[in-house]
Amino acid sequence: MAHSKTQPSGRKPATLKLAYASIGVVFGDIGTSPLYAMREALRPVERAGLDLRPAVIGISSLLLWAIVLIVTVKYVIMLMRADNRGEGGILSLVVLVETVLKRKGGFVLGLGIIGAAFFFGDAMITPAMSVLSAVEGLAVINPEFGAIVQPATIAVLVTLFLVQYRGTAGVASLFAPITAIWFLVIGILGLFHISDDFGIFAALNPWYGAKMLFERPGLALLVFGGVFLAVTGGEALYADMGHFGKRPIRIAWLACVFPGIVLNYIGQGAFIIHYPEAARNPFFLMAPGWSLVPLVVLATLVTVIASQAVITGAYSMAQQAIALGLLPRMNIVHTSETEQGQIYIGQVNWLLLVGVIMLVLVFKSSSNLASAYGLAVNISMAIDSILAIVFFWKTRNLPRWFTMPLLTVIVVVEGTFLSANGLKLVSGGYMPVLIGATIIMLMITWLRGRAALAEKLRRESIELVGLLQSLERRSPTRVAGAAVFMQTDPVYAPSALMHNLKHNRVLHDILVFISVETTDEPRVERDDERVAVKQLPLGAWLVEARFGYMEQPDVPMALRACEPHGLTIDPRQASYFLGRRVIRPSDRSSMPFWQQRIFIMLTNQSARAIEFFRIPPDRVVELGMQMSV
Repeated sequence: MAHSKTQPSGRKPATLKLAYASIGVVFGDIGTSPLYAMREALRPVERAGLDLRPAVIGISSLLLWAIVLIVTVKYVIMLMRADNRGEGGILSLVVLVETVLKRKGGFVLGLGIIGAAFFFGDAMITPAMSVLSAVEGLAVINPEFGAIVQPATIAVLVTLFLVQYRGTAGVASLFAPITAIWFLVIGILGLFHISDDFGIFAALNPWYGAKMLFERPGLALLVFGGVFLAVTGGEALYADMGHFGKRPIRIAWLACVFPGIVLNYIGQGAFIIHYPEAARNPFFLMAPGWSLVPLVVLATLVTVIASQAVITGAYSMAQQAIALGLLPRMNIVHTSETEQGQIYIGQVNWLLLVGVIMLVLVFKSSSNLASAYGLAVNISMAIDSILAIVFFWKTRNLPRWFTMPLLTVIVVVEGTFLSANGLKLVSGGYMPVLIGATIIMLMITWLRGRAALAEKLRRESIELVGLLQSLERRSPTRVAGAAVFMQTDPVYAPSALMHNLKHNRVLHDILVFISVETTDEPRVERDDERVAVKQLPLGAWLVEARFGYMEQPDVPMALRACEPHGLTIDPRQASYFLGRRVIRPSDRSSMPFWQQRIFIMLTNQSARAIEFFRIPPDRVVELGMQMSV
């Protein structure tokens, strides 16, 4: 009896500790939505001049049930069961669906590209929207402070992006307590104001929300655009699953985050019914005068933490997209000795910063920016639902009678939200669409260009085994040492080998041909699965190194893993031969000229193989060649 109690108690503290830590990373985006969601949902009602009481009850009902259905049911209960070795997010879901369908590419990859592209759009809009809405609390303290809202927001955002290269390990320990205090404060604020009008409890009945849609569908669509802002953190919640695990995230959501948010929305609703003039900024106006300054400071800190989570998510998404061949190679810096997921990608960081500052300067206020916010993440979330239907239908991970009706209802609800957010297109929604469309175009161009280049190389290349057999009969001069040749295709001889033979007419004693494959798993956990080693003619070795789509390839590490297979070389003493291609446009290419130019630009911006594959830079020989696609 004593033993049976000991084991769970050992696991419980670890789970609770992870649940507490997840509050600071996973829920920042969704936790800041009370700052603006109710306010934006009420704007169309105010403009229409409707009776406020039934409208507030209807909107409160829509907010509560959107959180229950989209976040709790779809993400926390269902989609967290659609994980790839513990990892979540839209690209992990794409890999899962491709696996269950036993077919790669096609419409599934197309959906993944669209979802990933709009996630990057969301990663620009979220920091601008969140920090602006928090700093605008200054204008509630004193209207004269309105003039400094924009410069203060830009200062906070620039500081946030400038410190990214240091990683979050140093300040991450502060995230959980600050965010936990936030949920406690907003819950207490809401609880304090429920007594303003107990009639707000009618919002717990979903009929009051649905009634608005039936009675005034045109107005309800405008309201839905604001209501959707309450669930915009759902996709980020799913993407961050790999850092903490399902159980801790579920505990944190149900025990802390969900009650705090729900209490705040109910309290805002009761407060607005009692004080209709508070509709212009209910969140800050709910607070007593003495608490406004600390509340603005706390809100700003939490929005910075929320922005941090989205920025980190953008790095992870970029890393997965690079591994899956959707984006060019970028230099990935690991900012933590212990946490694999903590990375920094400079190109992504500076592009996000430029985009965020542009959004703040163009839209000027969070109310204006609300017109752009929501559409990008709505598209990503709808794609999650479509892929989830395929996954749960094929795997029967959950009973079909449970998943299919629920997911169908969710798709209809998200489709309604998409129609509502589509109405924002002219007033600002064009911005995330432009960002997303640009990234989609870049991804498709990169895929097409790489495929055309690979096809051309195959046509012009010689089979490696045949070449080595002919060299065995008439072997060139051999020199001491080991030569490692990087390959894109293990069947064909790499261009660097051909150029080395042509110009130097020598070969090293030990020849290693290594290709890097990205697996369908987030990480390759077992050392015996890391490499496949095969002996070739002329005493050469063929190595296929495998890395998960969440890992950064490390060629020296892969070479050290070859020792049990009979290949023993010191990666620090070997010479690495790399082909450096200069791409030129061609009239005979299958790609239009403008797309060729973009592909060339992406190739030129691509990180050098030395840094990307962690090859010792002082042991590299690069051999250049010109070619066209």
